[in-house]
Parts: sequence; structure tokens; C-alpha cells
Amino acid sequence: MGLYLIESSLNGIVSTKEELDQKATNLNEELNKNNAALIELQVSRDFSRSFFIVEGEDRTVATNALRAAEIPVQLVKEVRLVGKELADVKKNKDVVNYLVEWNIPENITMDQYLERKKKNSVHYQEVPEVAFSRTYVCEDMTKCLCFYDAPDVAAVKRAREAVQTPIDSITEILTDNK
Repeated sequence: MGLYLIESSLNGIVSTKEELDQKATNLNEELNKNNAALIELQVSRDFSRSFFIVEGEDRTVATNALRAAEIPVQLVKEVRLVGKELADVKKNKDVVNYLVEWNIPENITMDQYLERKKKNSVHYQEVPEVAFSRTYVCEDMTKCLCFYDAPDVAAVKRAREAVQTPIDSITEILTDNK
């Protein structure tokens, strides 16, 4: 089984948290019919960006299920979860409210990335108001998505500076509180 990141926009498709939850439930039911599962769905507060993480045999099952749910597919990448075990992510206990995207430079291999992450992650303690949760690294080494719980964008930026990792974009994630 692989993990797949599927990026989309739900703007105009859903407009409330309740509609989003119903869409995710319906999608997961469709995925389950094909021995796949929606591991998580993170959405920007304005619904303009959505990040589906699907576990399944191949990317076709995931993309077909999204299309059947009338969700446009903008990007599909196989990803690797770093920083947390998949079983823990499936429990859905973490609160995350920011997603940082970083386009990885061409010359970095997965082993180099993982070594750098291991070495630099200890520096998160320098920014105690930010909790790093997990990262999804695209297997083709084009980009990664890092999830955080932080009080604001400035704190996320300080955390990224502490671990010496750039930011290509920051997305505030819809939470139950907002």
C-alpha cells in the first residue's frame, strides 16, 4: 500500500465545515470499496486549497474516487510520512493549524533529506510555542508538506528558521475552532 497526496480546491464545492465533513465521509466510503482509505484531509480556511492523503494500492484508485465525488484533481504524488507513525496519524488526535510547503532543490536525495531533518529537528525546542506534527515528502523529491500547531504565521516562520529549512508557502488550515 502506498500513500498519495492529492491536491485540489474545494472552493465552490463546500462552504462549511459540516459540508466538508460530509464530503470526506462520502469519499472515504468510496475509497473503502476499493481497499483504500482517506488518511487525512487538510483544507485552507477559505477552501481554496485542499490536501488529501490517501492510502491505497495505486494512485488511480485515489484519483478515481475523488473524481467520482466531483472533486477536481490538481496534483497527485506518492509520499512518505516522516516524523510520525501512520497508525498515530490515523487516530486523528493531532491539532494542526498551519501547513508549510517546501519545494525541495533538485540535488537533494531522500537519504540526504532524512539525515538533515534528523539533525535539525532538535532545534524545534528553540521555539516551544510551535509543535511540529508530521511531514509528507514526495517520493520524487519535488516537495514536502510540513504540519504544525502554532499561534500564528510568525511563530511558524521562527520554527522554520530554527531548523534551517525554507518556506515556499504557508497555508492556514481549517480547524474545528475556526
